[in-house]
Amino acid sequence: MSNKKIVQISKKNKGLIKVSGKKLILLLGVMMILFVLLLMRIGYIQFVQGAWLKQREYRQSTSNTVISAKRGTIYDTNGKALAMSATVDTVSVNPEYINVKNDGITDNEATAKLKEKMAKAFADIFELNYDEVYSKLTSDKSVETIVSKVETDKVKVLQEWLDDNDANAGVNIDEDTKRYYPYNNLASNLIGFCGTSNQGLDGIELSYDNVLKGTNGKLTTAISVTQDAIPDQNQEYIAPEDGSNIYLTIDSNIQSIVEKYLKQAVEENNCSRGGNAIIMNPENGEILAMATYPDYNLNDPYTPNETIIEGWDQLEAQQKTEKLYTMWRNRAVLDNYEPGSTFKVITASIALEENLVETDHAGDFFCSGVQIVSDYQIHCASNSRHGSQSLRNAIMNSCNSALIQLGQRIGTSTFYKYLDAFGFFKKTGIDLPSEGESSFWAEPNVGPVELATMSFGQRFTITPMQLVKAVSAIANDGVLITPHVVKAIENPETGTTKTIETNEERQVISAETAEKMRNIMQSVVEDGGGTHAKVIGYTIGGKTGTSEPDPNHPENGYVASFVAIAPVENTKLVTLVTLYGPRGKSYYGGTITAPVVSQMLSEILPYLNIPANEDNSGNNDNLITVPNVQNKTLAEAQRMIKEAGLDYSYVGNSDEIVTEQVPKTGAQLTSGGVIKLYTKGNEERVSQTVPDLKGVSLAQAKIMLKAKNLNISSKGSGIVIAQDPAAGTSVDEGAIINVTLQEEISKGQN
Repeated sequence: MSNKKIVQISKKNKGLIKVSGKKLILLLGVMMILFVLLLMRIGYIQFVQGAWLKQREYRQSTSNTVISAKRGTIYDTNGKALAMSATVDTVSVNPEYINVKNDGITDNEATAKLKEKMAKAFADIFELNYDEVYSKLTSDKSVETIVSKVETDKVKVLQEWLDDNDANAGVNIDEDTKRYYPYNNLASNLIGFCGTSNQGLDGIELSYDNVLKGTNGKLTTAISVTQDAIPDQNQEYIAPEDGSNIYLTIDSNIQSIVEKYLKQAVEENNCSRGGNAIIMNPENGEILAMATYPDYNLNDPYTPNETIIEGWDQLEAQQKTEKLYTMWRNRAVLDNYEPGSTFKVITASIALEENLVETDHAGDFFCSGVQIVSDYQIHCASNSRHGSQSLRNAIMNSCNSALIQLGQRIGTSTFYKYLDAFGFFKKTGIDLPSEGESSFWAEPNVGPVELATMSFGQRFTITPMQLVKAVSAIANDGVLITPHVVKAIENPETGTTKTIETNEERQVISAETAEKMRNIMQSVVEDGGGTHAKVIGYTIGGKTGTSEPDPNHPENGYVASFVAIAPVENTKLVTLVTLYGPRGKSYYGGTITAPVVSQMLSEILPYLNIPANEDNSGNNDNLITVPNVQNKTLAEAQRMIKEAGLDYSYVGNSDEIVTEQVPKTGAQLTSGGVIKLYTKGNEERVSQTVPDLKGVSLAQAKIMLKAKNLNISSKGSGIVIAQDPAAGTSVDEGAIINVTLQEEISKGQN
């Protein structure tokens, strides 16, 4: 008989589930494990995720609005604003909070209609694509930006619409700033521009971004579940700190003059790679003008200019970006080139400083047209045979042979010592971004041929800014100055101003050597290859330059340049004009760049009130002042003009009243000059295309202009070497065309 204990279940317990002891223990174990896991989860949330969850809850219950700092204004040296910020707004939405509720429950149909209505309003007010806006309003994202940096007048229209339609929930309007450039293309490659977040991307905007941008502020406010602000005592406001203002050394008036004539020179000479120009004060390193052409519109920097727009729509995104970078480049600072014969003033200065040559020692050099160096034939420019020459003659003639002989006297070691002293082996230190560097042979690799070519400025590269800095040392009695484009930084809150001091780096050559070199440069302009750079009334020194095409890139063509100092005594300006790939009638620096320098300085020197040293009247003797004939009958006006010794052309009838005249009253015309008259009801302008006057005599120029009812103002004698406005320009009949004449000269124009 079994010993198993039998349990009698009473009728009272009938129906209960019988659970064995093992199952009960297993069940309790599972419950304990779940309880422990729950405790661990609570602990993880409390101690590990606590701070994050608290921060998340804070973000969901608060609104943090960034208050943009106002970016500092960029002024020219005279206080004219070149870059400024205006208050605008950015509109964004929280799609999940844009809804319509009935009895606390979202009405999907009504919400969809509201978003359609809002999308149409946004699209109409801000001129946006409806489908794109609707996609943002129905997005799963927490925030979508509808439009950035829009003018406040449009935002006011939006706010009125939101109020009228009770649709403010989920729509955010945040104050922002937008960068404006009042003069569009002026100094574009120098100033640079800003991105969508007001960060500087190029030029001054980039190099001084930390100074200009300031520090954004913040407004923290409690919000409801519908994203409405809840005013309370915990609202926190941190005021923005506006950026500092910057005053440039650039004079916008001088910049405009330089850009006008640079553009004209590039277009007239069909320069395939454009051009650039720099004007610097050698005494303090201030850059008065720096221009690159073609340029671009700072208010629309992502729109290609005329040089890169061809085939634009067929380019890949990366190719477009690369093209835009070439358009934005400040080539005067970033790009390097072979300086050619302009560099001869450096070689000559070294030799003078080392007492290896005298200024006017007759027969010191001999040019047969070809110089033999280590069995290589190196030709002088245009195979010229200059014969016996002094140093002055050699520089005036731009003789390669003489400079090779001079380089041999100097030697590689001494030559490189002075190249370093003039600053050619490092960047100039100008306060602009991404400055380019020079490229020279390593000194141990310089043989006789390399030294020979370097002596007259070829087979190495420098930046235009490096050459201007070095020549400025010659103009500044041998003292090398660091160039800069920022004159002062102003704190708008305190009004305090930090002035950028002149940085004198070192004495490169003696004042005596510098004076000798300036005197030689003056001879180049007065009697040598740089005569086209003359400015009546002022002493100008200079040197021509014509660089041969790079053997590795012959398609780039020649580089024509001219460097000038003005005046020679107490020099205030060093000017360099460089034209890349000219494909016109000439590619010589003395022929196509020297006249440009003359045009620029003829306006800039008087503007700066630099006194002339002789009568500056040019050829315009016995000028006649244009009388005021407005509000006269046409017949009476004709009589007055004839009595003054002038001629006329008119639109209208003899009994009508003159309402307009070209030129204006007070203009100066030569005898026989033409005045165009317009009468009431006949004011529509009659225009003419300016003819190409270059290469013709003054008498021929007068005849050509007279045939088109245009007037002439001239300076100099000989043939026309420059004109303003340029050939092909459309002008009013009666307009005055300014021409510069120069005696023909063929020597030393390279």
